[in-house]
Amino acid sequence: MPGLLVIYKPSLFRNLSQSSLPPALSSFRSTAYKRRRRFRIREMPSSPSASSEISKVGGEGATGDGVDLLGSFKLSESTFLASLMPKKEIGADRFLESHPEYDGRGVLIAIFDSGVDPAAAGLQVTSDGKPKILDIIDCTGSGDIDTSKVVKADADGNITGASGTRLVVNPSWKNPSGEWRVGYKLVYEFFTDTLISRLKKERRKKWDENNQEAISEILKQLNEFDKKHNKTDDINLKYAREDLQNRLDFLKKQADCYDDKGPVIDAVVWNDGAVWRVAIEIHTFEDNPEFGKLAEFIPLTNYRIERKYGIFSKLDACSFVTNVYDEGNLLSIVTDCSPHGTHVSGIAAAFHHKEPLLNGVAPGAQIISCKIGDGRLGSMETGTGLIRALIAAVEHKCDLINMSYGEDTLLPDYGCFVDLVNEVVDKHRLLFISSAGNSGPALSTVGAPGGTSSSIVGVGAYVSPSMAAGAHCVVEPPSEGLEYTWSSRGPTVDGDLGVCVSAPGGAVAPVPTWTLQRRMLMNGTSMASPSACGGAALLISAMKAEGITVSPYTIRKALENTTISVGELPEDKLTTGQGLMQVDRAYEYLQQSKSLPCAQYKVKINQAGKSSPTLRGIYIREANACEQASEWTVQVEPKFHEDASNLEQLVPFEECIQLHSSEKSVVQTPEYLLLTNNGRPFNIIVDPTDLSDGLHYYEVYGTDCKAPWRGPLFRVSITIAKPMILKDHNSNMSFSDIRFVPGHVERRFIEVPHGTTWVEATMQTSGNDTARRFFIDTVQICPLRRPIKWESVVTFSSPSLKSFSFPVKGGLMMELVIAQFWSSGVGSHEATVVNFEIEFHGISIHKAAVTLDGSEAPVRIDTKALISSENLVPAANLTKVRIPYRPIDSNLSSLTASRDKLPSGKQILSLTLIYKFKLEDGAEIKPSIPLLNNRIYDNKFESQFYMISDSNKRVYATGDVYPKYVKLPKGVYNLHLYIRHANVEVLEKLKQLVLFIERKLDKKDVIQLSFFSQPDGPIMGNGTFKSSELLPGQMEAFYVGPPTKDKLPKNCPPGSVLVGKISYGKMSLGARNENQNQQPSPVSYHISYVVPPPKLEEDKGKDTSSCTQSVSERLEDEVRDTKIKFLSNLKKGTPEERSAWKDLANSLKQEYPKYTPLLSKILEGLLNSGADEDKIIRNEEIINAANEVVNSVDKEELAKYFSVKSDPDDKEAEKIKKKMEATRDQLSEALYQKGLALAEIDSIKGSKLDGSATASGDELSDGATKDSASPPVDQPDKFEENFKELKKWVDVKSSKYSMLVVVRERRCKRPGTALKVLVDMIQDDSDAPKKKLYELKIELLDEIGWSHLASYERRWMYVRFPPSLPLF
Repeated sequence: MPGLLVIYKPSLFRNLSQSSLPPALSSFRSTAYKRRRRFRIREMPSSPSASSEISKVGGEGATGDGVDLLGSFKLSESTFLASLMPKKEIGADRFLESHPEYDGRGVLIAIFDSGVDPAAAGLQVTSDGKPKILDIIDCTGSGDIDTSKVVKADADGNITGASGTRLVVNPSWKNPSGEWRVGYKLVYEFFTDTLISRLKKERRKKWDENNQEAISEILKQLNEFDKKHNKTDDINLKYAREDLQNRLDFLKKQADCYDDKGPVIDAVVWNDGAVWRVAIEIHTFEDNPEFGKLAEFIPLTNYRIERKYGIFSKLDACSFVTNVYDEGNLLSIVTDCSPHGTHVSGIAAAFHHKEPLLNGVAPGAQIISCKIGDGRLGSMETGTGLIRALIAAVEHKCDLINMSYGEDTLLPDYGCFVDLVNEVVDKHRLLFISSAGNSGPALSTVGAPGGTSSSIVGVGAYVSPSMAAGAHCVVEPPSEGLEYTWSSRGPTVDGDLGVCVSAPGGAVAPVPTWTLQRRMLMNGTSMASPSACGGAALLISAMKAEGITVSPYTIRKALENTTISVGELPEDKLTTGQGLMQVDRAYEYLQQSKSLPCAQYKVKINQAGKSSPTLRGIYIREANACEQASEWTVQVEPKFHEDASNLEQLVPFEECIQLHSSEKSVVQTPEYLLLTNNGRPFNIIVDPTDLSDGLHYYEVYGTDCKAPWRGPLFRVSITIAKPMILKDHNSNMSFSDIRFVPGHVERRFIEVPHGTTWVEATMQTSGNDTARRFFIDTVQICPLRRPIKWESVVTFSSPSLKSFSFPVKGGLMMELVIAQFWSSGVGSHEATVVNFEIEFHGISIHKAAVTLDGSEAPVRIDTKALISSENLVPAANLTKVRIPYRPIDSNLSSLTASRDKLPSGKQILSLTLIYKFKLEDGAEIKPSIPLLNNRIYDNKFESQFYMISDSNKRVYATGDVYPKYVKLPKGVYNLHLYIRHANVEVLEKLKQLVLFIERKLDKKDVIQLSFFSQPDGPIMGNGTFKSSELLPGQMEAFYVGPPTKDKLPKNCPPGSVLVGKISYGKMSLGARNENQNQQPSPVSYHISYVVPPPKLEEDKGKDTSSCTQSVSERLEDEVRDTKIKFLSNLKKGTPEERSAWKDLANSLKQEYPKYTPLLSKILEGLLNSGADEDKIIRNEEIINAANEVVNSVDKEELAKYFSVKSDPDDKEAEKIKKKMEATRDQLSEALYQKGLALAEIDSIKGSKLDGSATASGDELSDGATKDSASPPVDQPDKFEENFKELKKWVDVKSSKYSMLVVVRERRCKRPGTALKVLVDMIQDDSDAPKKKLYELKIELLDEIGWSHLASYERRWMYVRFPPSLPLF
């Protein structure tokens, strides 16, 4: 994605511009785009072709130095360097010139982000020589390693790591207890996708060299073989050559399927008597075999104790720190999950002794890094990370929090996280600053928490001429500073301004060492927030030095009341907040107000006559609300910090407030208000009736009569978006000759006619001599849902016309925004002329969602066109199946106090729910939890996280509030859902939480539904409905029929729901483009079908066959079978249980000596029993048991039976057939197990036969033969005799018996052929992967001498067969 920066998640790197990223980091952009389908990630152009709004603030603070009327801008080396880390724009440079000692010293900032690299440039020390980073914490748990396993060193000082590797302990390490705690993790789990991609490429080169060398060697052996054995008919030589060919084929295939999972880290934790220590060993990461060895590692401890870090290897150059929790049972290895957090930290507080112009805003400040971006989710924040970060900020007694993350939200100023933020700000006096979002330029696009939370200072992104010329390398920068086009706008849906202040939104700042560069350019509100945070740190530094009480209330007021306006219109506040912050002015304000009470003036608003909802501003959007005056009750409540004294601060508080209206003709308010601690309401009247169409912004604000210099103590934001209304039933609207220059934004507010469901629009440009890039956005607001937003970024390379279509909701006001990007067309002096035309379309339906209840009855659909004539062309497809599940188990537990105790003292609890589901075939699935999904900040539950694993504990997918599809092979899976909350009663209610597994249907299984004009159509097969012409006002009805039962896909149990989409309209030809041809209607609705119970089988339960046995004979058979069943169910876990089982087995054998099913069960029991005895003895027992099965079978009778076909219509013959097939299977299984036991005995005794099979011509279709040299007559080859007998009854190349073929080929010194058969077995195995097969594969690779492949497979073993599930 060419360029942007959006703080809205998936991957933090929505906040980055194209110019920000070197080629090595380009994957961040694509990852960001894919992560959240809910948000369209803006495609921002590279800096040289970028743009935004014109404002009156010069890029050089208030003066605009260096800008002439033609917009030319000259930079010197010093001003160029200064533009890379902008400080002059916010007055920080002027402040530091006057007060160099107030550069952030004594201030601690918590950086809530993707993690900070302690090795990054400028992040080692402060300006006064103190450590820059005091602590680095992974709040997400993504780097956690279970180190609860305790081992002891052997006599040589070695221990066995959790990976099974022998580790050499450094004898100089102190460990009084002698206990070493071990754990392991794949190193790639600590890295970003970008770093992994780089490492894979570099490691692949070495692997390819080794693999090519092996291929060359095999080719050489094949050539030598062919030269030596030209045209030979010897069957043994044929198999020998086939073995070489199989080796070559295997090597070639490995090159195609190579997937590097990275090295394994063995971690060791111990207590040296004072602190917990950590050492790690990294296996096979670099060519140097000594690198990464445990004994050579310099032990680390918790970062905050010694502030030391390690680097995994020179190859990755990735720094990490360690933290030990829970008495050594849990190790957290902390790395960053993107460069974003380091960059943000650098803007706020970097210190470069030799490059002061590149210093951060507050070089004297210290920081703690609270990683909230979860590496398992591609840097998405989680509720766990957010809450733990707040806990850490309070524990470390931080002064400030910067959070350059955010998300769209359903409800503003609501949720578990917001509640805790309020506590942190109000009780612990932390100033919380956060990015407002990068979803502009439409209104109401501010995100949570920065733009929607009352306790957080939300920051918009500003660009000055010097930033444009220097950092962005724009040829002709704008003549004045302006807001970036993409910076999110207010107001919030409840009327709050949204953006508090603005700050520079771009910088060249430090990035992690693994990026292989020191700095890079990023831009976004993610960069504006730390700029503002650094400015606030300067103020707190000054306040502490001068003994001024530090309060987030007073600092915020100082910032808001001392800004410089950006833009000339009142409405510009919705874009920039109160304006561009000015540190020097805010400092003067704080000095003047140091004796005033530390109070925040909270505003709550209700419309007269309504008790809910309670609002924070007034936002009038809809046409009917603009046609009349309205009365509002404003409650102003002073809020003091929780430690405020009742008698000294609350009781004496009394202020005479003068109320002001920015436009009395529209907003009427009382003149004065006497405000006390308990607050006071007053009424205002808003009359928009005489306003013109468009956007209007007003404020009611209160000032202190005794100290008017304080400026507004509180503000009531009043936003009126008065829409245009179509008249005379017109369905078209056009806007002509709109002139655009870089950064210009045009807004139109339109009342969408009732009955409209979609819009078709065209945009035509003229006058543009160079390419122009435009943002086109629409926004509608509905109660209790996120704003309905459509957006598109289009480039007009020359004057042309483009078409669009998008869904809308009729009866709601729609904002249409067209904006030329702030740097697009800057080199041209020609304005772009735009003509924009809108055409409203709609087919109104009486039910938005259609549910087919599983019966044969169709559902009637009533349709009506209210705007204009429409083509009614219904189409419906069922594309997915949703199956509900209840938990099979649950576990409620208390978490450790070291990370999960709230500042209030409450302990956070966790509920783990386990769901089990089965896939009969491979499929793409997605879990869905309707109660919890799609909400992070606007959620009263702290956190949710899920993990999908198979029976081997291999994790296939992890996710959080935004589940995503994952492709799974056939098998049985467990889904662990992890939910956190501080209230045990709430978690108890969720113990039976319903979860849906949503599975995509294969294309062949997608069901296309039919439509009918008659209610009996689905049964009678007539009255098909295809299409119709709907005239305005005309209603037409038709039926949608259920799918026929024969079309229902398999594996859809009763109660599951088939879901899909239904559409009704068809776009007009004029608005179609290539993409839209694939989707005739831009609007579709939900349709579902409940899968009914299956039909009853008529013959089920009926036994039509006659029984020839007497009652006594039948009783004897039942007793015998019951005894055998009882034997099968006996436990054999302990020696006593195995002894009892053997006694009963022997007793039954005496009672039923030749009964094959019994003997087969005894063999099965031996195979499943614990191996408490010698392996040779156990295998001999298996051989004896197998011989008893073989001897019990009349093989001649069995062979004779299968030589004749049975009559399938003869019931009695079918019974005999089943019995004979069962006997054959029991015989084959006995021979198979006997062969494996014989081979294992030979292997143990070291008596493998060296010869190959005799040239008897007895050739197997799978290529295996007898040993080439026949054993002496007095020593018959029992294995070959058994194998030959097995071949009589089954196809030995089938997957069921392939293991014996593998063993035989290996005995015959043909490991290449054995490997081929084994790989086929693994691929054909329908069950979960079997560890023993992969272990055998590694043995064969070692046997051949392919160490690079054996090492590769060993690393994969940690993925396929982990000893336990990872921690949440």
